[in-house]
Order: sequence, then C-alpha cells, then structure tokens
Amino acid sequence: MPPEPRKTVTWHRSESLVAYPDALAAMERRAQAVRDGLAPELLWFLEHPPLYTAGTSAAENELLTPGRFPVFKTGRGGRFTYHGPGQRVAYAITDLRRPGPPDVRRYVASLEAWLIAALARLGIAGERREGRIGIWVKTTTGEAKIAALGVRVSRWVTTHGIALNVAPDLSHFGGIVPCGIAEYGVTSLKALGAESAMSAVDEALRAAFEEIFDARLAPGADPLRDEAPEPQTVGS
Repeated sequence: MPPEPRKTVTWHRSESLVAYPDALAAMERRAQAVRDGLAPELLWFLEHPPLYTAGTSAAENELLTPGRFPVFKTGRGGRFTYHGPGQRVAYAITDLRRPGPPDVRRYVASLEAWLIAALARLGIAGERREGRIGIWVKTTTGEAKIAALGVRVSRWVTTHGIALNVAPDLSHFGGIVPCGIAEYGVTSLKALGAESAMSAVDEALRAAFEEIFDARLAPGADPLRDEAPEPQTVGS
C-alpha cells in the first residue's frame, strides 16, 4: 500500500502583539471547529504584550511581584510563566486522533523534539532534563531554560503550545518563579549570541515542525478573525 499523505496544517503569523484574552478566545473557537470537522488544524505564531500566566499547578507564592504585569489564569498544564515581546509563542491546535490512536505523552514529547530540532537549526543544543519541564541549554554559568511548553487537551484537540525566548527582556522573568523552578535561570537566543531575528527563528520552527510532525504547513487566515462554527443540528 502507498504511504499515507502528510497531513496539512494551516500556519499563520500575527505581526502585531496579541492580547492574551483575544488569543484564548481564538484558540477555543478554532479548537471547537477542529473537533467538529469544520476547520483544519492550526499552528499560530505570535507575540504577547508583557504578562504572566498561571497554569493549573501554579502556586500563589511563585508570583513574586504582584501587580507588575497582568496575570491570567489559564487551563493549560504547568505553573507560572512569562510572555512578552521578543518571545516567539506558537500555539498548536492539533487533533490527536489524526493519526490515531491519541497519545498525550507522545504529543508532549513531540513538542520537545520540535523545539530541540529548531534550536539545532539555529546552532543551539537544546536538551531535555528529567523532572524539569521545558528545553534547557548549557551556559558559561551552568544551565538555563530557553523554552517553555504547556498544553491543554479537550476531547483530544490541543490548545496552547510552546514559548521560545528569542530576544525578550529577561529581567521580566524576575517577577515569578518560572515553571516553579527557582534553582536555574532563563536565557534567550540573543543572550547566547545566536541568531535572534524573528524571521529566521520562524523559518527554523516551521521546517522543524514539518519534520517532527510529518506535516505540510500551508498559509492560513488570521485566527483572530475566525468566526464561531455554526451550531450542528441532529434529526429532523
């Protein structure tokens, strides 16, 4: 039998900063449309204004400077993290049933492999660490986190995704205990002296996504302009 064709995933890059509530609403609309078979899967690249998000395992004492930036509670897994300009956020609305069977652990491992492959294209050796979520790099002073990930799965469709530090203001991470890990710092491509042009980073992420997820990326419409799917009726 001939091999199955690679699945097509739409891809969009937002050029302006996207407010976090707007992004959440857009993700939920697309996720529902994907579940209902009304829209294709989506990979969405964007940047947020400075803010903190609290995952489902976040502890209040890990927010060190309340009031510094807006704080949003979110349904993704994980603890506190920072988003802001210079950080490439990539949200993946993916149907884990295609190809099946659905496997959340495998999906998370694939997100990690995607980041590691993209970093390799940029000349950086990203690594996993047992017991520490995210992707880590060795620096002259030890180890530091360069990318975070957090996932929400509802009826086998994913939302949220990854955040790669390209050239953000790293001092903004000082307002939280990032991902609940106080013993290690954070870094960025710029701080490591690597390629930090967002366009080059996006190309590395796109190529690595196609490789790791065996998918073809195709340009798609702005998710912020998606309309809610039409309600489905059953019977007569």
